[in-house]
Amino acid sequence: MPTENSVEIRSLTKRFGDVAAVDAVSLDIRRGEFFSLLGPSGCGKTTLLRMIGGFELPTEGAVLIDGEDVTWTPPYRRPVNMVFQHYALFPHLTVGDNVAFGMRYRGIARSDEPRRVADALALLQLTGYEARKPDQLSGGQRQRVALARALALEPEVLLLDEPLGALDQKLRKEVQVQLKHLQRSLGITFVFVTHDQEEALTMSDRIAVMSRGRVEQMDDAAKIFERPATDFVANFMGAANFFTGSAVAVSGDTMRAKLRAGGEVRLPAAGGTREGEEIRFVVRPEKLSLRARDLSVRGVPSVPVTIEDRVYQGASTVWVVRDAADERFTVFEQNATPFDEVGRFAVGGKAFLCWNPQHAVVLRGGPAR
Repeated sequence: MPTENSVEIRSLTKRFGDVAAVDAVSLDIRRGEFFSLLGPSGCGKTTLLRMIGGFELPTEGAVLIDGEDVTWTPPYRRPVNMVFQHYALFPHLTVGDNVAFGMRYRGIARSDEPRRVADALALLQLTGYEARKPDQLSGGQRQRVALARALALEPEVLLLDEPLGALDQKLRKEVQVQLKHLQRSLGITFVFVTHDQEEALTMSDRIAVMSRGRVEQMDDAAKIFERPATDFVANFMGAANFFTGSAVAVSGDTMRAKLRAGGEVRLPAAGGTREGEEIRFVVRPEKLSLRARDLSVRGVPSVPVTIEDRVYQGASTVWVVRDAADERFTVFEQNATPFDEVGRFAVGGKAFLCWNPQHAVVLRGGPAR
């Protein structure tokens, strides 16, 4: 009987000598979802993917696919297939033969090959390319051939190791949309590795953000972006506006906090926060705004700042400001005001940094590692 999860990872660890590339990771990947492993180079995401595929064996822990323990099962006996960053196409084989290649190692009847090849190529809009060689294709077409080869095996789970990394930016964005549409139409579980935050947000149902071999946060894509759980996730996802202070009073789901720069603000209370405790919270750059006057009398957080820099970007303006505690913040503002008001604050001038209290996210744990 099919389980709710396609992949279950239990306390999975992989050590190379004294280094734990993957350190006691546990997570569930739901059936039919687009799941991304996101993080910087060296965080363990590709090693984790390779252990799901059977290309690396764990030091400890277990991998289950469709409820079956496959920890020690070789790759060709797992109901998965993998697409690599550099496609791994055979240059001497035609497109059709490249797509058919894996079938000969999975015990698929030769009589069934033509149908599977034709179906996979049609799915990736490559009908008519069967006789071409890889060097006669564009980068985007080679990428689609690699996908067709994987999908022709009709896997339960498709593993993708930064498969768009070799594409230029414009083509990469086009293929992102195509790949997400393909995943939804097929209903296959995709496990996707990337270091690109925008790519993960664009394509994923859920994301696991990794750092130093561990999962820092696993959640829906929107929550990862809007509600980072740790300093590392907030910083990695571009929410680099960290405020520091201490809790003055905690009442229900809100608290008052005194900022290091002076003044008090109202914040959502983080579980377990005690009065007098030092806190850090983050507000995304696009959630901040600059005002000419103090709005704290209206209950709006208002921090006096000095304008350090202004970068006009057409549709938006980026402001860099600094408060009395020498903490620096970045503000993204859409240029919805009349043109002659866009530069209403001069570099070196004063302003108030404001935000909606509900847009502040109180972080738990120490500074980003």
